[in-house]
Amino acid sequence: MKFIKETMPGLKLLQAFKHLDERGEFVKTFNGVAFNKMGISIDPKEIVFSISARDVVRGMHFQTPESDHQKLVSCAAGAIIDVVVDLRKGSPTFGEYAAFELNDENRHVLLIPRGFAHGFLALKDQSLVTYCTDTGHDPSCDSGIRWNSFGYDWPVQNPIVSDKDQTLIGLDEYQSPFAYSK
Repeated sequence: MKFIKETMPGLKLLQAFKHLDERGEFVKTFNGVAFNKMGISIDPKEIVFSISARDVVRGMHFQTPESDHQKLVSCAAGAIIDVVVDLRKGSPTFGEYAAFELNDENRHVLLIPRGFAHGFLALKDQSLVTYCTDTGHDPSCDSGIRWNSFGYDWPVQNPIVSDKDQTLIGLDEYQSPFAYSK
């Protein structure tokens, strides 16, 4: 596991360990020892995955306190544009977004800190996205902002978006409970 870059405070793009040989590919998307050496502390409590058709937009989701969490996101099959928005009041990047391509070739892993909204666009059919969080899902803390409310120009003509995601409030209406701390 290698550090690639940090584009916003706490938002880290990582390179998963991968080994290729005649049998195929072996990929390690979580390595607690390597994370500790990079100053990353995450204690996984839940690992889930989603499979999406091309042009599906999922997001922009997050858990509010007391169940907010850090999240490791990777794309095991297919390709996605992963998008995050900083919702932490007082952050130097509050309200800004960042986007990354995660796919089954680059094997990038995104560490998303607490206080970020998260979503993605599937670029290929059957895109398999894994999520590793340091809290379990709590339906009472489930929240989000509308996927097209923060200025990102999604590279898709006819997005497939759930009714729930279409009716979330916009970033300009959202009163964030998240606070930035260095």
